[in-house]
Amino acid sequence: MNIVTKLALAASLATALSTVAFAQDISGKVIGFSQIGSESGWRAAETAVTKQEAEARGVDLKFADAQQKQENQIKAIRGFIAQGVDAILVAPVVATGWDEVLTEAKEAEIPVVLLDRGVDAPEDLYLTSVASDQVEEGRVAGQWLVDAVGTDECKIVELQGTVGSTPAINRKQGFEEAIAGHDNLSIIRSQTGDFTRSKGKEVMEGFIKAENGGADICAVYAHNDDMAVGASQAIKDAGLKPGTDILVVSIDAVPDIFTAIAAGEANATVELTPNMAGPAFDALAAFWADGTEPEKFIITESKLYTAENDPQGEYERRKGLGY
Repeated sequence: MNIVTKLALAASLATALSTVAFAQDISGKVIGFSQIGSESGWRAAETAVTKQEAEARGVDLKFADAQQKQENQIKAIRGFIAQGVDAILVAPVVATGWDEVLTEAKEAEIPVVLLDRGVDAPEDLYLTSVASDQVEEGRVAGQWLVDAVGTDECKIVELQGTVGSTPAINRKQGFEEAIAGHDNLSIIRSQTGDFTRSKGKEVMEGFIKAENGGADICAVYAHNDDMAVGASQAIKDAGLKPGTDILVVSIDAVPDIFTAIAAGEANATVELTPNMAGPAFDALAAFWADGTEPEKFIITESKLYTAENDPQGEYERRKGLGY
């Protein structure tokens, strides 16, 4: 079973741990955290919230920034193993190539928790995976567009995330599932924007030039908000109105997308909470307390936000979270 299927099936699993886990004390534990990097506002928020959660629980968090390179993550994980940390958190940059280093962690009896992304590796090599249902995120975004355009013809351009990453794979799958059967909607161009604002803008500029100055584009679907914000700027630079001439739907719910929605320059975003560490620490606490095995996939909640959901208020509520 591949990671796309596993994460899709995980939505049917229990999403919360026992309240007993919340009471367990993990102060003094040393936990390594291999973060992908800081390619987006959401990623920066995940890092900030993880550090805040660790401090609040008295955890000594060893942080390593992989700068979007898997080889850096593998090196960091091996470093954590050599240090004899109590556990390892890892947000994997891509899905494949983890078996060897995860086996090394298992042999050292160090539990590994995956954050927000999955891996194509045997499930016994990690304790649990804390993530959203990324396929469902794509479905929600796609269904919003289906409802928004009705029976009108809509040619869509897609800004994919990092090639080979589980969010890119799953968010694409879910979106395609949502628009399937609606012959008036079609994806005419799809290219990676690597989850970054600058690359999203660059790729969108290419889409606009290729599609009659943007006149033939109905909507842009971005796998994250940073690419959507970049795309919106490219649309404005082309003399068009993002959110009106070209609809903009994306995923993450970072503060800047709410500013864009409030200004009418984006239309919808699907929330991805940056607090993956809270459930991860709860799972580890229960495991260390009495050997409780958590669900293999702990699924966080996602929600659709549009102009009807007080975007300016959402911006104010989120702006201090480290985005």
